[in-house]
Amino acid sequence: MLTSLQNPLVKQIRKLQSAKERREQQLFLLEGTHLLEEACAVNYPLVTLCCTLQWQEANGKLWEEACQRCQRVEVVSAEVIKAIATTVNPDGVVATARSRTNKQLQIPFKGVGLALETLQDPGNLGTIIRTAAAAGAEGLWLSADSVDLDNPKVVRASAGQWFRLPMAVSSDLKTVVQECRDAGIQVIATTAKAQVSFWEIDLQQPSLILLGNEGAGLSVGLEALADVQVQIPLSRGVESLNVAIATALILYEAKRQRLQVGG
Repeated sequence: MLTSLQNPLVKQIRKLQSAKERREQQLFLLEGTHLLEEACAVNYPLVTLCCTLQWQEANGKLWEEACQRCQRVEVVSAEVIKAIATTVNPDGVVATARSRTNKQLQIPFKGVGLALETLQDPGNLGTIIRTAAAAGAEGLWLSADSVDLDNPKVVRASAGQWFRLPMAVSSDLKTVVQECRDAGIQVIATTAKAQVSFWEIDLQQPSLILLGNEGAGLSVGLEALADVQVQIPLSRGVESLNVAIATALILYEAKRQRLQVGG
């Protein structure tokens, strides 16, 4: 059993709490039983598994399954788990996994895709990923100046859908948007100043929804590429909605429209 916080493996895993180290090691943290289950369900490549003896005894089947996918497995003390995890109360298991390669959303696509510009809050991004998967979105592009896709809070907030939804980080989101336009996909910008509400737009056709930074919104350059701008009606005195909530409203309006036609 590993008990020392000075153990080389423990020190290496702890470094993955830093974005810089995740990029350099090409690894990220996968924390908790549920995320481990989701990773195993899609056969995601794991590297190292660390768990307490109590967790191993309580999760024998998952332990065996994870062992088959890991290069190294270690039983560690509860103190080690607390040190390598980013959560306050880890449930006894932390793994490392290879950084995700871009499973790119193919252009053209038939449904609804997302382009996210300069998102900074990992909880927002993780929630958007989870919601996009739940609403049946095709996938998303994330600008390179956004929060890291493999930030531990992003992965946790996605509730496992991080492993399933097609996602790609783009250093040139404008080019992606232009490619979508050229392919006949409707490009929709979400802005507070728009005169049209999202309820009035035909979301049954292939559409790319542009969503911007939590505080500043979309850049002028990206907004200018949109075919149409839409806003979400707000009661007097309310300035804006959280970007993850706004995304959910539009995605489920698209789902409603498509189900209505299908039904």
